[in-house]
Formats: sequence, structure tokens, C-alpha cells
Amino acid sequence: MEAHHQVPLSGGRAMPAFLAAPDDPAPAPRPGILVIHEVFGLNDDIRAQARRVAALGWVALAPDLLAALGPRPLCIVRAFRDLSRGSGPAFEALEAARTWLGARPEVDPARLGVIGFCMGGGFALLLAARAPYRSAAVFYGAVPKDPAALEGACPILAGYGARDRLFAPQGRRLLEHLEHLGIPHDVVIYPDAGHSYMNRHSGLIAKLGAWGPMKVAYNPAAAEDSWRRIADFFAAHLGA
Repeated sequence: MEAHHQVPLSGGRAMPAFLAAPDDPAPAPRPGILVIHEVFGLNDDIRAQARRVAALGWVALAPDLLAALGPRPLCIVRAFRDLSRGSGPAFEALEAARTWLGARPEVDPARLGVIGFCMGGGFALLLAARAPYRSAAVFYGAVPKDPAALEGACPILAGYGARDRLFAPQGRRLLEHLEHLGIPHDVVIYPDAGHSYMNRHSGLIAKLGAWGPMKVAYNPAAAEDSWRRIADFFAAHLGA
């Protein structure tokens, strides 16, 4: 089952979102997973990621965060501003999405997780420590320099590409933070992968990214291993 919805925001506004859920009926409410997109917004790739979550037996909600922050390119600037300061309308919109997802009759509000990619990974990481999620998956997202920003975080899974010269060091920093804080974690830096190794992009931006220092490219082996890890890690912390 999949559908497009409007998540209510403050001031009478609404944020578009894509919901994907398993087709088979469940005898009890399922875990719900918030899926946070990259800088490109809610596109076909992110909808495919949400469907992958649903295939694991969970209910996925992918909100269009950029649509909640105004016209482009200002919405992108606002998203990164809020991410850098750790507060603002972007976090309010994501909290509204979490609340909406948890209120769905097929979702258990006590078993919520969050998955984010690149920009969305940065948000997912901070939400792991600031919102009542029971598990978080962070893929090539920015990591705060101060480990205190992650104190009290839920268990965190993460994936980075070693060929990504900008974000691979962030993955190593995250591993150090989580070990220092004693937070349950599963962090892997894939030696043959670059940035956005789980996402399928096309067009000029993808071609330029593939040649740049981030080595942007879909890596099927790393992507499939990451989904295997998600299935195991989230099942352990969220249940079936």
C-alpha cells in the first residue's frame, strides 16, 4: 500500500509526504520509520527507499522537508541553517511528521525509527538524541564535532563510503563519538563506495558528483549490505 498525504504543520500549512506500508494485514500495529531525503528533496529515489522499508514489514513515511521550508533555493539554505544550529522550522516539520506517523492506526507509536541520507542523515543523527525514536540509521550524514550533541541517543546504525573524501572522516568521527558515549551502534565505512552509495541519481549533477572528491555513485554491494544491516539492527531494537 502506498499513498501521498499532507502532514499538517503550524499556521495552517501542510507538508507533502509519501507513505508506504506492507500490503499484507498485520495482527498488531507495526513499527513506523521516518525516511528523510537528501538535498534533492522527495523524489523517485526516496520513494523507492520508503518502499524498501515497507518490504521489510514496517510503515515508512517520507516527508518533503524542502516543501515545508519555502521556495527553492531558499528552502535548501534554510534546511542547512537549521541543521547547523540544531533547531528551527526544519526540526519542527520533522517532529510533525513523526507525530503524524505515530498516530496512524497501523503504527505502534512506541516503536518508531528514522533513516536519513546525506542531509537527511545529518537530521536523523540529531533526532536520534532529541526525539523518542528507538533506532536511527544515518547514511553519509554530517556529524557534530562535540560528542555531547549525541548524549542520550537511541541505538545508531551508520554507513559511509571510504572513497568519499568529505564524509568518510565524519563516519570515523561518529564511530569515536558513539564508542565514547557507550551508545549501541553499527558503523561501517565501505572501502569501495563513495557518497550516496545507496541512492540512484541521474543527470548532470550526478555526473559531476562522480568525478568530484565525494565520488557520488550507487554501489549495489554496499547498498544491499546496508539494507541487510538495517533489517537486522532495526528488528533488534524495534521488533517485527
